[in-house]
Amino acid sequence: MMPFSLAQLNSSDRPAFTAALGHLFEHSPWVAEATWARRPFRDSAQLHAELCTTMRTAPRERQLALIRAHPDLAGRLACPEPACPERVEWVEGARQPALTAESAREQASAGLDRLSDAELTDFSRHNAAYSAKFGFPFVICARLNAKETILQAMRLRSGNPPATELTTALAEIEKIAWLRLQDVVT
Repeated sequence: MMPFSLAQLNSSDRPAFTAALGHLFEHSPWVAEATWARRPFRDSAQLHAELCTTMRTAPRERQLALIRAHPDLAGRLACPEPACPERVEWVEGARQPALTAESAREQASAGLDRLSDAELTDFSRHNAAYSAKFGFPFVICARLNAKETILQAMRLRSGNPPATELTTALAEIEKIAWLRLQDVVT
């Protein structure tokens, strides 16, 4: 992704702004598109805060679609099409969304691309149980965690009530978006 200055973003039209920042929120360029009208932003912290406000004030169904657009950690579980957001790109011949380049790099940074067979089985089991309980995948900022801490968080957070997990997933998405923003704003 090409880096942009804040001045470039502040002066860009809606399509250019959305193209530059649409990837910050997994398969959900609507967050950037809806935030564009609040330009200019004094710094990247304000830009991030405004993007997060857009996400936090969106209708619950839109928030759930955003969470569901995130991949399962260490491999996406089969997702029945009606349960997944329509805008997600589907892997040819599969019933699961394509992993974005950002997600692939983030999962690799946590070591999730180098799991043993036993670890992969453990992640798959926890992903399935979590998704069955909450109706969306487990979301955590992989760049800020290692595979061991992610697995521990999966175990702990599985005991949370659904409202707590929805709030926690959105908070993790904010962390992911902040790091992705730092990758593109100079």
